Amino acid sequence: MLTRRNLMKSTAAVAAASVFSIGGRARAQSADMTIGYIADFPNASVLAIAEDQKLWEAEGITPSVKVFTNGPIQIQAMGAGSLNFGTIGPGALWLPASGRAKVVGVNDIGFSDRVIAHSGISSIAGLKGKKVGVPQGTSGDMILRLALTKAGMTVNDIQVVPMDPSTVVAAFTSKQIDGAGIWYPLIDTIRPRVPDMKEIASNQDFYPETSFINTFVARNEIVAENPDLVKKFLRVMKKAMDYRMGDLDRTIEITTAFLNAPAAATDKVARSRKMLTARELDTFTKDGTVNKWLDDFNRMFVEFGTVKDPLPPEQFYTGDLFVNA
Repeated sequence: MLTRRNLMKSTAAVAAASVFSIGGRARAQSADMTIGYIADFPNASVLAIAEDQKLWEAEGITPSVKVFTNGPIQIQAMGAGSLNFGTIGPGALWLPASGRAKVVGVNDIGFSDRVIAHSGISSIAGLKGKKVGVPQGTSGDMILRLALTKAGMTVNDIQVVPMDPSTVVAAFTSKQIDGAGIWYPLIDTIRPRVPDMKEIASNQDFYPETSFINTFVARNEIVAENPDLVKKFLRVMKKAMDYRMGDLDRTIEITTAFLNAPAAATDKVARSRKMLTARELDTFTKDGTVNKWLDDFNRMFVEFGTVKDPLPPEQFYTGDLFVNA
């Protein structure tokens, strides 16, 4: 799976590990509320809200929040015992499905992925026999495969050209490829150079049956040994999600400050997301929708060759903890 696997700096790992009890056993102290996140709107907004609205204080907790570049290295840190909670995107869900962490809740749903094509190709069927660039094992790969399946096709019906995201931009712009599975904001870079570009598939075409979810994850041991701490974490996240739904403008403002990011970029990403209330996610958990989403990803990860025999969602999504938080 194509994911940046940057190693954590040793000093950060030592510092993070120092807040845990010996042997990784959880204690009912705020030092255990160590949270990793990716520095983007969906993953940082809930933490920005929690800080701004003093939601941690309501639980008697002072969290330790650490930024990571991606999901896999957060789960690597969990395996080392130096992180208890994190936020990951859909591309990293193969790790919980492999038993290396637990999914403890859904954060939001992304609608930024697209299958794009040059002018003259107006449908997925039009890609038959064509060169299609895709960063393999990413959400771009996922949206492409879903779109092909919906059209009664497979990757064998097209010429798949594996490439990293930046190369997709260059190759599509120079017409070396006919189509691509890629996402915003990279498409914003392509569009001015290829103004007649067509978007022929989107995440929204498959929602809610298949949803590109960002999730909250937790270290296996903390779920087993301190479920009350997990519930405290989830209570804060659920309150933050409800606040985000109720006041998106204010959420964008405080997240921009939290990330020290350009306001326009944060605003655009925020408005490309599907955000859900805690009540909606409780319902989706109870009726099996979340497990269906996770099962869809399991199937895709098997197809990608990422995981040979993934766990069923019931074994890595702690739905009861989410609903009861």
